[in-house]
Amino acid sequence: MSEGGDKELDPGADPAADPGAGMDPGAIMAAVGTEEAGEPGWAGEGGGVAAGMDEAGPINIDLIMDLPLQVVVELGRTKMLINDLLQIGQGSVIELNKQVGEPLDILVNGKLVARGEVVVVREKFGIRITDVISPIERIKQLG
Repeated sequence: MSEGGDKELDPGADPAADPGAGMDPGAIMAAVGTEEAGEPGWAGEGGGVAAGMDEAGPINIDLIMDLPLQVVVELGRTKMLINDLLQIGQGSVIELNKQVGEPLDILVNGKLVARGEVVVVREKFGIRITDVISPIERIKQLG
């Protein structure tokens, strides 16, 4: 670990295996124009993203546009004993904590960003966004 508590990067590690690994959330927020207090720059008075300027000059959001993100739609969760897990076989049913029709959680890099409902798109599953978590709540999850 480095002095500031940040993760050290492993030069041999595959960055696609853990998107955003070793990245400082403060640096990411600074790159997209958010302030240290956790409030988006566009929400404050006359600055940040809406103005297109920060203390160093224009924000170049293109710098982060190609970062890979892991997107997961979570159907549900459950807890099991190891003994029960070892007895699972083909045809076993695992009961989850979500009800039929209940919105599913959409996580980006392990953080909740939205909720949605299952849809079918050309014979494949998809998800229709029904609720987006506010930017302030998403930034709070980083801490």
